[in-house]
Amino acid sequence: MIANDSTTASVTIDYDAIKNLTALETEAVDRLILEELSSDVVLINQIGHYIIGNGGKRLRPMLLLLAAKALGQVQPHHLVLAAVVEFIHTATLLHDDVVDESVLRRGKESANAVWGNAASVLVGDYLYSSAFEMMVGANNMRVMEILSKTTTAIAEGEVLQLLNCNNPDTTEEKYLEVISRKTAILFSAATQLAAVISSADPAVEEALAVYGQELGVAFQLIDDALDYKASTEQLGKNLGDDLAEGKPTLPLIYAMRHSAPEQAQIIVDAIRQGSRESFNEVYAVVQAAKAIEYTEQCAANAASKAIASLAILPDSEYKQALEQLARFSVQRKH
Repeated sequence: MIANDSTTASVTIDYDAIKNLTALETEAVDRLILEELSSDVVLINQIGHYIIGNGGKRLRPMLLLLAAKALGQVQPHHLVLAAVVEFIHTATLLHDDVVDESVLRRGKESANAVWGNAASVLVGDYLYSSAFEMMVGANNMRVMEILSKTTTAIAEGEVLQLLNCNNPDTTEEKYLEVISRKTAILFSAATQLAAVISSADPAVEEALAVYGQELGVAFQLIDDALDYKASTEQLGKNLGDDLAEGKPTLPLIYAMRHSAPEQAQIIVDAIRQGSRESFNEVYAVVQAAKAIEYTEQCAANAASKAIASLAILPDSEYKQALEQLARFSVQRKH
């Protein structure tokens, strides 16, 4: 049994114990993923296996499976949709790394760095197509509605982020809109789909959608904080990548608004130039403005909302695991 706690205060979280709650189902999902990656086009197999097997947390499938267990039991369609969610997530990673010109992903060379941009984009497209082919097999219009809206929102979030790049006038509201669409929406879809397949009441479906959305926001906020806090080894990418890409993330937005004009200008110039060269100076301004602390508090607030939304569920070790994952999203170091 995983210890329960009603706050997001720092407590020891056994992530492996949470993973073990869905270990058998996760193995089944992994088998499905490998089956769907079996293509007679060799490059698809190579890139697909490379990115899928590259040390990811499988967090989104695990959320779907835990939510399903919290609602009773995991059904065959839950397994399929867990694989679908992971395929969509992986496709977005492939496309993101091309757009961002990233060379590292989870501490290893990104797929585009190994095989090139064209191959990464096309295999990402293949994963999207495979995801929708699997989704249709569920023969559920509500499932198709949720996932089609989700993928549309992700694309919109990507475009909005592109529009915000190199723009130091980006507001906190615009930033939150980007991460809500680009990242949080797939977390929300995962937990909501669990409820749909379990034929849960609409109120439960909505509560789980809120849980996933708020958890996803917390997760991305911490990701953006870690870009100015973690080591490269912990983060699995280069420190300052967001700055180099000209992304006005929340630590930068807050620091600009809460620093003296000359300090704020350092960040303004760095965002406009999209350069890592001034990372140390920007880092000092971010630290002085306590922007990391502010970002972490925003993440803690989102995690608290996620936990509160689970009140509708009956108590179980699976509900407690969902609560613990909300805390983990805030406390993680990578």
